[in-house]
Formats: sequence, structure tokens, C-alpha cells
Amino acid sequence: MDKFSDYPTSLTAPARDAAAIVPSDAADLAVLPRALFIGQTGDVAARLAGGQTVLFRNVQAGSVLPVRVARLNATGTTATDIVALW
Repeated sequence: MDKFSDYPTSLTAPARDAAAIVPSDAADLAVLPRALFIGQTGDVAARLAGGQTVLFRNVQAGSVLPVRVARLNATGTTATDIVALW
């Protein structure tokens, strides 16, 4: 039983779904996530939902990066075990 089913899902609500993602310089993510979970420490190169490209340096393992990412670029991304949360 979901006691929160009557409440709307907001950007600050816990994620309802997740999927491991593989960085790509050519393909956008199938779903626009609300955040990324970083499994192993490294850099995260991404194109955000607003179109800006950014490099997050030295994102620590276990971090949740609260950004809406359209594409996770392979070039520049050294972090691994990344999971999209939405």
C-alpha cells in the first residue's frame, strides 16, 4: 500500500524509478531524470535540460547530483556506476 499515492510527485519528492545509464556523446537519455546517483568517484560531463554543457569535477561516490541531465557525455565522464533517478 502506497500511503503517498494521493500526493503529487514534485522535484523534491523521493525518486519513483531509476535506471543505470551509460555515457554517450551521441544519444540523449531516454528519460529526463531529476537527479543522478554517482556510484564511483569521478568527473561527470553532461548537457543539462536547459542546453548548457557542464563538467562536474570530482563527484564523490555515493553522491546524488541534483541536476536534470539530457545527455551524459562519454567524453569527460570518469565517474562510473551512474544511475538516473526520476
